[in-house]
Amino acid sequence: MNTPLTPPPLQSEQLKSERLASAWLGPADKHAIEYREPSDLDRIFNAWLGRFTAHISPAALAIAYLDWLTHLQLSPAKKQELVVDAWRKFTRWNDYCAAHCNNEKNRDGPCVAPLPQDKRFTDPAWQRWPYNALSQGFLMYQQWWHRATTGVSGVAPHHKDVVTFIARQWLDMFSPSNFLFTNPVVLDQTIHSGGSNLVRGAVNAARDWEHEIRRSRRIDKEFVVGKTVAVTPGKVVFRNRLIELIQYSPAATSVHAVPLLFVPAWIMKYYILDLSPQNSLVNYLVDRGYTVFMISWKNPDANDRDLSMDDYRKLGVMDALDMVTSITGAPQVNAVGYCLGGTLLSIAAAAMARDDDRRLASISLFASQVDFREPGELSLFIDDSQVAFLEAIMWEQGYLDTKQMAGAFQLLRSNDLIWSRRLNQYLLGLPEQQNDLTAWNADTTRMPFRMHSEYLRRLFLENSLAEGRYLVDGKPIALTDIRVPIFSVGTLTDHVAPWRSAFKIHLLTDTEVSFLLTTGGHNAGVVSPPGRPNRSYQMATRTHHDPYVDPDVWHSTSPRHEGSWWPAWESWLSKRSGERNASPPLGKSLCDAPGTYVLQP
Repeated sequence: MNTPLTPPPLQSEQLKSERLASAWLGPADKHAIEYREPSDLDRIFNAWLGRFTAHISPAALAIAYLDWLTHLQLSPAKKQELVVDAWRKFTRWNDYCAAHCNNEKNRDGPCVAPLPQDKRFTDPAWQRWPYNALSQGFLMYQQWWHRATTGVSGVAPHHKDVVTFIARQWLDMFSPSNFLFTNPVVLDQTIHSGGSNLVRGAVNAARDWEHEIRRSRRIDKEFVVGKTVAVTPGKVVFRNRLIELIQYSPAATSVHAVPLLFVPAWIMKYYILDLSPQNSLVNYLVDRGYTVFMISWKNPDANDRDLSMDDYRKLGVMDALDMVTSITGAPQVNAVGYCLGGTLLSIAAAAMARDDDRRLASISLFASQVDFREPGELSLFIDDSQVAFLEAIMWEQGYLDTKQMAGAFQLLRSNDLIWSRRLNQYLLGLPEQQNDLTAWNADTTRMPFRMHSEYLRRLFLENSLAEGRYLVDGKPIALTDIRVPIFSVGTLTDHVAPWRSAFKIHLLTDTEVSFLLTTGGHNAGVVSPPGRPNRSYQMATRTHHDPYVDPDVWHSTSPRHEGSWWPAWESWLSKRSGERNASPPLGKSLCDAPGTYVLQP
């Protein structure tokens, strides 16, 4: 049992700054950047300000906006192009409206077609006058703003992305599809139902407002942890201040000799890998003769503010690995990391390789990144200004709250997660559609102050892991030291860990890598049991001596297979899991699965 971690004693401002620099950068890297720990007053003010800015740094937005606006003023040709484009769009839209007012058939068709993923105006009701004019005018205005915020010479790429993103958020907010009197679908429904849809919508809005006031989570009685989800039989066989380790009961008379350890992300709860039985990857593997262990992370609170990334490695991966080998007697373990858990597993594996610890037989990474130079749209919320702002918020409360994280993810897909939901529930009065995956998605967690600060600075801002500057036990680690085979899964529409970023595992390791790209997003792409329609994947293996193939060429040349990717991974895994023997005994039971940590609100 590990002793509780205690915060360091109070020190002078200089010593505190040096301690924090050492924690983030390591002694060898103190010269890399100059960091000065802000005063308590600065942090209190910024934490207070964050309550009014959706926890987004106003300085970061202002800098991005000024960069774009200044360079736009220095680009007369770009401004002339925008003026001409605006006049052409207005003329085209005016002709379109005149033709429909006079009941004339418009020979040129719509002025602009929405993007394939934009489903706001697909209903035939939007083809009626004047709603067709409203939708076309909005789409043209949206197209003009995209051209205005892109292609301005001299603007920093990050600032360009931020300005484009913010402009899109404002436009999405004022889309005609969001309002009663400009949405023909809602108006038709209101007339046909006598306004009952608006009554139901008001009830839905009042329910959401009540949950918001109480800061409580909506719990769907159909999906309850331990009753309908996370129900694969097992025991909690180990517990420390950060994890519970679950060992699942065998379902076959014989099992593979090499056990399997899952390291899930701690940003959400582990049971995305053990949803309802038909969608449970754990259940799928147990049925096929694997001895499966799962880390269940504690939901941290203010008392855990000083937990670090290395605490997650030691108390999480390493303590779990010690227990798995002790319980099963197996000399090696197949390890699986999902999302942040994959990043942490990669750190642990590189440190183990450096120290000649050979207890890993293979590594599987699901939607995980080890290089953070191209982290996708999440990078919009991560720069020095934004990280400092988040640190002030986390410092005040000791953690990053669930609402503060969920807001960023919702903004990335605001049409799907914010505006379409409000349209369906508040205007159309439809009940919220729940399934086991959406119920899991609502069961959010917190992030400790120190760990999340280190994660953002050392991995996102400095990219230390990919560049060989990440320190474990005071010494740098290198992913090239890993020699065990790697199976990496990317998902095609992932907005959290873009598959091209996950593909960089080929560049950063010197071992056999099997890369699989599946349809779906960050979560739904991983939860892909056999039998689901419209699923496919591509897969190819590169040995350590094969030449590098870039992701676009890989995508165009790798064979495509229909169906779930689970059987392909299980086939790869079985070849590295040894012969089948009698099931090992369960470890000493502390309680039944799913344990207690997963139930923490």
